[in-house]
Amino acid sequence: MPSPQNSNFKNRLLRLLPDTELSLFSSSLERIELPKDFLLAPAGGSIEHVYFLESGLASIVSVSAEGQKAEAGMLGRDGFAPTPPSVSSAKSLHEVLIQSPGWGHRLDIATFGHALAKSRPFADLLAKSVHVLATQVSYTALSNAVHQVDERLARWLLMAQDRVGGSELAITHEYIALMLAVRRPSVTTALHVLEGNGFIRSERGLIVIRNREAMKDYARDAYGRPEEEYRELLGEM
Repeated sequence: MPSPQNSNFKNRLLRLLPDTELSLFSSSLERIELPKDFLLAPAGGSIEHVYFLESGLASIVSVSAEGQKAEAGMLGRDGFAPTPPSVSSAKSLHEVLIQSPGWGHRLDIATFGHALAKSRPFADLLAKSVHVLATQVSYTALSNAVHQVDERLARWLLMAQDRVGGSELAITHEYIALMLAVRRPSVTTALHVLEGNGFIRSERGLIVIRNREAMKDYARDAYGRPEEEYRELLGEM
């Protein structure tokens, strides 16, 4: 059960941290609005803050030397980003940006590093978070290799809903195409398939989940294993 100090947080990591450990940095947490396209970390750039989302959705994007992009992972209130400061690195190899607006807390990396060095429970919690994110990334690679676009889209929407909560996802076709590393017409076709099956309703800049359980069945083994790992280590998102 969350303690009185952390019960106001929706971020899973902040909720799980004992009061004695949270007190090491709670006064330094800065509330921040996170509009669409807000950059948490630039690819190849310096990291100044670590973010704990309370709402919204962020993407961890791999960027090639020629500027081509594809989503490697996503996070919301389930974790933190960018992750390199958890291993004493202040450089981000990935672009981390907000794709669905929300808000959260940020912590300067000096204070973050101090808390990490002082608190074993905090370090252990972050290690679990990084592990489940790595698991998610590995299964994204698997899904990209073996599943059809409509199955991958179903997986992506289920994952996004896990992190956002509710049935409405404020996201555009262009963003989904970038996240799935496919052309926009492929996204449009896949959305029509999911909508035709009654799983979703697609509007301009908005996707409404109508039948989550049926969409999970449709996604088959594209969805589920990383989510099981998260629940085992950190509980429900």
